[in-house]
Amino acid sequence: MKIFIETKRLILRELLPADAKGMFALDSNPNVLQYLGIQPITTLDECRKSIRLVRDQYERNGIGRWAVVLKDSYEFIGWAGLKLVDEMTINQHRNHYDLGYRFIERFWGQGYGYEAAQSIVNYGLNHLKIPKIHAYLAPNNIGSKRILEKCGLKFIETFEADGELFDWMEIENKK
Repeated sequence: MKIFIETKRLILRELLPADAKGMFALDSNPNVLQYLGIQPITTLDECRKSIRLVRDQYERNGIGRWAVVLKDSYEFIGWAGLKLVDEMTINQHRNHYDLGYRFIERFWGQGYGYEAAQSIVNYGLNHLKIPKIHAYLAPNNIGSKRILEKCGLKFIETFEADGELFDWMEIENKK
């Protein structure tokens, strides 16, 4: 198992097949998915498929979403990471790095989202030397927007995709 980042309270490591139960707790909760426009999953097999897709991204792109676990207990609390969006165009962008994160609801409001996102932005800009990191979110997802702003991402524009509005944010590597 590869560990990518350690913070004060978190470990960000590769997503493993053993994380399926944690992923189910995450992606079966409609509150977690309320701003994403996707339906809750209903089976562990859906989680296993998602994990395989992420692991394929590691092989293909050398990057992907990572499991986020508590450092003291190693409990799975969600995922976070950069994803190379190379198979589709989002807001007229292709081959860009998308910052994303999702946490099990009982871990909300404890600063884990910011701690994980900030460490990923630093990793992407300083270690991977990515020229720009993007994120997009529903305009009414105030909590995520605050996290992204605290991480240095700036609002660029609102765009429409599949009949829904999204805010596009980015941070540019100044080095």
